[in-house]
Amino acid sequence: MPEKPLFGWMRTLLDYVRSGEPDLTNRQMALLLIVYLKPGPHTVRGLARGLNVSKPVITRALNRLATLGYLRRQRDDVDRRNIFVTPTSEGANFLESFRALVTAGNRSEDRREPIEA
Repeated sequence: MPEKPLFGWMRTLLDYVRSGEPDLTNRQMALLLIVYLKPGPHTVRGLARGLNVSKPVITRALNRLATLGYLRRQRDDVDRRNIFVTPTSEGANFLESFRALVTAGNRSEDRREPIEA
């Protein structure tokens, strides 16, 4: 059934929304995953290029993620124009919780729950 992956993703998103964790946009989540899953160092300029967006777009996303404590900015001591984006333990904890939701959503392939609109 072609909808099967979409049902797993829907269950994951429903569980995420119900979890009470802060709502992140797709752009913020993509940025967070890149920093945690791809080897660094990560710069604002490089992240903007990788996501095909402008640096101000990355800055806005980073503002939110830094406020939540999920990522941190660190100025490059060699080239003061560069800003490195680094992970935090709070961000790692958030992603571990989200990974558990994804795993649970994928495991319960046959679970069909009514969606209240």
